[in-house]
Amino acid sequence: MVDTARAAFDVEDYELFVKVQTEAAIRHVASEYPYDNVEDEGPSLRANADDVTSTLQRELQDRLDEAGVLVRDCRLRRLAYAPEIAGEMLRRQQAGAVIAAPKLIVRGAVSMVQDALEQLAAENIVELDEERKAAMVSNLMVVLTADRSAQPVVNAGALYPG
Repeated sequence: MVDTARAAFDVEDYELFVKVQTEAAIRHVASEYPYDNVEDEGPSLRANADDVTSTLQRELQDRLDEAGVLVRDCRLRRLAYAPEIAGEMLRRQQAGAVIAAPKLIVRGAVSMVQDALEQLAAENIVELDEERKAAMVSNLMVVLTADRSAQPVVNAGALYPG
């Protein structure tokens, strides 16, 4: 407390005021951020604790100025949902992860295929026309993104007879 006069005269019950305003600030800031962002679409409570804490400190200071309180520091110790919504949030997180996983796998596979084509070209291992590149890309993407092990096929003849 930095202004006892304000704490004594501007609010009826100083301790209750601080408690209510602190809870309101926490709820407001928590509602502004998702718990976790699967696709990195902006800040989240879990991934950006420093940003959230700064926002919370500003919000607390704005609310507690009236009572003559200086907020020197605030920290989030633990993030947890109320029991009645925790199960739903877990299902939401799992659904987000199920949706994000294939995107991540495809992104990685595309990068690996691109690296393979660049390395083949740079080291002059083999020259591929556009049709053969397309076939190679298709085969590599199937192998890299499949949820089962690839079964090798040995080609004893020419790829394109004729």
